[in-house]
Amino acid sequence: MQDLVQQFITGIKATTPLEYIAVVTGILSVWFSKKENIWVYPVGLVNTIIYIYLSFKYHLIGEASVNFYYTVMSIYGWIVWARKDKQAHPLVHITYSSRKQWIYQLLFCAFFYVAVYFSLVYLKQLFASGAIPWADAFASATAYTGMWLMARKKVESWYLWIATNIASIPLYFVKGLVFTSVYYVVLLVLAVLGLQEWKLRAIRKPGVNHLSEVA
Repeated sequence: MQDLVQQFITGIKATTPLEYIAVVTGILSVWFSKKENIWVYPVGLVNTIIYIYLSFKYHLIGEASVNFYYTVMSIYGWIVWARKDKQAHPLVHITYSSRKQWIYQLLFCAFFYVAVYFSLVYLKQLFASGAIPWADAFASATAYTGMWLMARKKVESWYLWIATNIASIPLYFVKGLVFTSVYYVVLLVLAVLGLQEWKLRAIRKPGVNHLSEVA
């Protein structure tokens, strides 16, 4: 336990200003997402661009790919969330996924897990010796799926964010990015709160089996 505390203190002291900026903008971005505020995307872009750099630096190749994907999806989500009808009302609303959509989402997540895992196994042999394929692939696959669902304002996106955050806490800690590990603890709490808030805001469409309400 003493070694763990010492590692934490050492990691905090080694935190760079760039990582602090990334953490602060990341927390703000999730807070805006929780509130269904479009500022989630411009603020989030600052966070993702910084983490692309940090992920490559610390051999978190899967996480680097995730943050690149976040960057692209932030632009896409920004466009989708900004669309309004003639009465200036948003065209996309918070909704639950249907059973069919759930199946597609799980398959989407499984596909990316397998793809990222085997890519990391290969890259680990070449130059990313510090990669942890199974953990990095899980965090990456759930994040890929969560980001897509958030752009479409699906309640289920928060379940994927919760899974991503749980996986990322130890992943970044063992890599020496201790402040980022703490950051993911904060994001985990915000994701749980975001899930509860989006459940209250969700529009229930006729004929949709709200599987997320069972959880």
